[in-house]
Amino acid sequence: MATGWPAVLREGDVRLRPLRRRDQDAWLALRARNADWLEPWDATSPIPVLGPRPTFAAFVRTLSQQARSGVTLPFAVDLQDELVGQLTVASITYGSLRSATIGYWVSEHVAGRGTIPTAVALATDHCFGALGLHRVEINIRPENRPSLRVVEKLGFRDEGVRERYLHIQGQWCDHRAFALTAEEVPDGLVARWRERRGAAAG
Repeated sequence: MATGWPAVLREGDVRLRPLRRRDQDAWLALRARNADWLEPWDATSPIPVLGPRPTFAAFVRTLSQQARSGVTLPFAVDLQDELVGQLTVASITYGSLRSATIGYWVSEHVAGRGTIPTAVALATDHCFGALGLHRVEINIRPENRPSLRVVEKLGFRDEGVRERYLHIQGQWCDHRAFALTAEEVPDGLVARWRERRGAAAG
């Protein structure tokens, strides 16, 4: 089994756990309810994909294989034990780079409540701790204000624009790159997030 997987991570009402085939009904219903909210940001293939779309079971099976090989960690995001989104640690690289990227989506009905910042903080600490990585990166469309707020809240460093970085909804789109290294959060990102939330509440 890959280092750091399977894993269940918790902070308050937020839980990250492996995405499972039994999540199918809840996951599909959540995506359907949030189609207008999520589709503008969903990555697409520049090469037309022929044939039927993969089933949810095949989707989870592929992610689970990638998790076992140590290149991807596919987390379900639960809020108070309800599935509300997904967070994926991808492009896990060791050697002299020791880096990974984090991508996520969350249901509109819980957006702005700190769920995804908490999930990202949990995953980042897991990358720096259990996986022994040095750098975590998040790439976001400049127009995606809710997602930009996530990295702003957590204090990720803005590394500038990557032009035509990712294919989304039929075109190559610019993204802003944000990153953190382990040295920037010696006490962990969850600890930083707790402190910032407490200061904002006070």
